[in-house]
Amino acid sequence: MKIVVVIDSMKGCLSSADANQAAADGVRSVFPDADIVQIPVSDGGEGFVDAFHAAIGGTIQEVAVRDPLMRCVTAQYLLCGQEAVIEIAQASGLTLLSEEERNPMVATSYGTGQLIADAIRKGAKQIIVGLGGSATSDAGMGMLRALIDTFAKQGQFDDITELKDIQFTIASDVKNPLCGAQGAAHIFAPQKGASPEMVERLDARARKFAEVSAKHFGYDCSNDDGAGAAGGLGYAFLQYMHATCRPGIEVLLEAARFREVVKDADLVITGEGSADSQTLMGKLPVGVLHQSGDVPVCLIAGRIRDREALLQAGFSDVRCINPEGISLQEAMRPEVARKHISDTIRDLSFFIS
Repeated sequence: MKIVVVIDSMKGCLSSADANQAAADGVRSVFPDADIVQIPVSDGGEGFVDAFHAAIGGTIQEVAVRDPLMRCVTAQYLLCGQEAVIEIAQASGLTLLSEEERNPMVATSYGTGQLIADAIRKGAKQIIVGLGGSATSDAGMGMLRALIDTFAKQGQFDDITELKDIQFTIASDVKNPLCGAQGAAHIFAPQKGASPEMVERLDARARKFAEVSAKHFGYDCSNDDGAGAAGGLGYAFLQYMHATCRPGIEVLLEAARFREVVKDADLVITGEGSADSQTLMGKLPVGVLHQSGDVPVCLIAGRIRDREALLQAGFSDVRCINPEGISLQEAMRPEVARKHISDTIRDLSFFIS
């Protein structure tokens, strides 16, 4: 009997690895001899580097970089041969700032550029960038400035020769354009501390940058899928680095050879903190579902809405791990969440009995 466990992190509560282990413990209590494969996952945000490290190996690199307010911090990325995996939240993440410090008018993606520069200097030729959790809305201008400062101190972006043979893949589920009502500023900047006035200024700034860039290069990526990701960092990768944009879970599962791992499985267990109809818009569990073939996929979550829509999408079962009436504060306690996951998985045993 083979069971594959692929659960997303439950933010503020359990990492993907912790949630997977809790599920594995639940399986083991019912089927002690089961072959359980745990795959830590991330869709491009928190845990992206760790998930790739588990999937492909390599070494974790530590680099002194600038945070969104240009303070010195230590960030990590993964280097495996000529492939690097970067999690932009390590250098430009919202979690690096207190609530009072959040201000996307001044927050910069400079540190992300420093991570990329370090990876290139160490021989990376393929760079995968997870675009989740940014504090910035600078359309990637800070990142580009860091690359210029590193490789063309007295010149311009066009003078950088080191980027010529580098292949970039940006991992993001965001489809938003750079500018406009559905753009980076209007949709994402308010949660990063932007007032309505700031939103308008950020949008105008990004629009001007895109106009200048389009005139310079003769093409415009500001409306491409993913351009609005990470405060417009997606746009800078698409416009300046000719990046390919792919869903984060798709990139990770491919690296983990998920289709091969799952082809002889009896059950796949996936999950996230909260599951609803938005889950079907490209979030991690539906990515797992789409790559699991004919193997039954059960979805667990701390909160369930739109259960029928999730079942109709193809999940074999959809279960809320929390009992009715439990407070959010209690449900978010790691030891409580671990127990509830294990208990829920025991009840799923009929799928594989």
